[in-house]
Amino acid sequence: MSDKASNTAPNRLAYEQFKSNTPAVAGAIFIFLCILIAIFAYQIVPDGSPNANRQITELNLAPAGTQSQVLKVKNNHMVASASFLKRFFIGEEDSYTLVPFDEYKIQNDSIVLFQNEYKYKSFHLLDAYYALSNKPQVKDERTNLAFINSAGANLTINKTKLAQLVKNKNIKNIRFWLGTDQYGRDVLSRLIIGVRISLLAGLIAVIISVLLGTTLGMLAGYFGGRIDTIITFFINTVWSIPTLLLVFAIVIAMGKSIFNIFLAVGLTMWVDVARIVRGQVLTLKDAPYIEAMKVMGTPMPRIMLRHLLPNLIGPLLVIAAANFATAILLEAGLSYLGFGIQPPTPSWGTMLNEHYGFAIGGKPLLALIPAIAILLLVLSFNLVGNGLRDAFDVKGSD
Repeated sequence: MSDKASNTAPNRLAYEQFKSNTPAVAGAIFIFLCILIAIFAYQIVPDGSPNANRQITELNLAPAGTQSQVLKVKNNHMVASASFLKRFFIGEEDSYTLVPFDEYKIQNDSIVLFQNEYKYKSFHLLDAYYALSNKPQVKDERTNLAFINSAGANLTINKTKLAQLVKNKNIKNIRFWLGTDQYGRDVLSRLIIGVRISLLAGLIAVIISVLLGTTLGMLAGYFGGRIDTIITFFINTVWSIPTLLLVFAIVIAMGKSIFNIFLAVGLTMWVDVARIVRGQVLTLKDAPYIEAMKVMGTPMPRIMLRHLLPNLIGPLLVIAAANFATAILLEAGLSYLGFGIQPPTPSWGTMLNEHYGFAIGGKPLLALIPAIAILLLVLSFNLVGNGLRDAFDVKGSD
């Protein structure tokens, strides 16, 4: 009972102190919102295609707030319906192409699109609404149209009904709240999906760095002697290599896959964790209760996991928050330099790389949007890290 009280009281005190830190709480709220957005990204984005890669070249570099009418023209191939999990995590392939226009007219069996009062494009109503076979055999039967769809089925539809279906279901208004990029892709959608990459990079990097750094740091601090000398030499060797250079080397050696990039970032960040854990263990291992455990014959793994590790939670949380921010910056930097996430996968660093030229080309918002997103997320993790540091700093509390 006393052990439970002694463990609960400091944690409760740290929690109360963290709550009183307004900037840290604001950072935590922003991070929580980003996590929710990342989880439900494909449920809230305007462009739900994989990687938000729907390209409308006629609307490239559209300013923020642009609204346009579009005609959904059915692709002439069947698109398999995606499962719920697939739609939830990676989106669903479009079964149509979007064609923007200013005005339209239904003429005979076709829909004619106009841009700036000039005839722009024309599509047969069947081609707009149905996926047709490669060799369509459309027969005009006065009030009906007979045709073969892409599945090889012979179908018939009333002309008036078809025109009404196209008007109701194939014509829609879309708005680009943050504009479009040079390929006509929705910037807001790619920004929202990009938060997944940043958070995933930070999460995997923190998991790798904490597991590796804690293990090596505890072994070095607990055993001392030759083991400590070898591990410390290894730590100092890795510490002496510039972080970005080490990441480049790992990515080049292992390839530019998403997992390899996350792994490379994580493998460069464990040194800080190991140094802090080693120092803490060196202090704690000579405590009377640890000595008593050794005398009682308590196994070494139990001492480490049950008695040393709980005392490292505070410092580990602080370094994890700092590493999260660093990992986001590293991933964005790698993607910006072309060594990170490869197109068309949306990454804030990749978006910055694609748009930095527009910063002085009359459309600075394209470059500012991902830059501001990176700044806010990194700042939030730093604020949370500072709040955790103050909350767990026993010496600094009254």
